[in-house]
Order: sequence, then C-alpha cells, then structure tokens
Amino acid sequence: MKGNAMSEFADKAKGAANKVAGAAKDAIGKATDNEQLQAEGKAQKLKGEAQETKGEIKDALNGDESDNRS
Repeated sequence: MKGNAMSEFADKAKGAANKVAGAAKDAIGKATDNEQLQAEGKAQKLKGEAQETKGEIKDALNGDESDNRS
C-alpha cells in the first residue's frame, strides 16, 4: 500500500513540475515571439495535467480498495 501512495505522490509531483515548466516555456515563448517554444510549453503543461490526473485516479482507486477491505 505504501508503494502505491508513493507512486500517486510521484505522479502528482511530476505533473506539478511539468505544469510549472510548461507555463514558463509558454511565457518565454510569448515574450520572445518563439512559437515553437510556446507550443512546447503548452504540450508540457498538458502532460503535467495528465500526470496529476493519473495520480488522482490512483489515489481514488486505492481509497476505494481500502474501504472494501473492512
């Protein structure tokens, strides 16, 4: 069970980091009129959102499993 909790946390942490990095790339791309960097930033933000969602789903599923074990 602890391994799963760490996996959920890792997914959420990686997701948050990708969202921040993506937002920075997007902003720098806008400021420098670099469309490629802007696109990379948007893609990285989406990847981060997906990773966070993955962690939330794992968390919800593990919560359901522990509820059914009583």
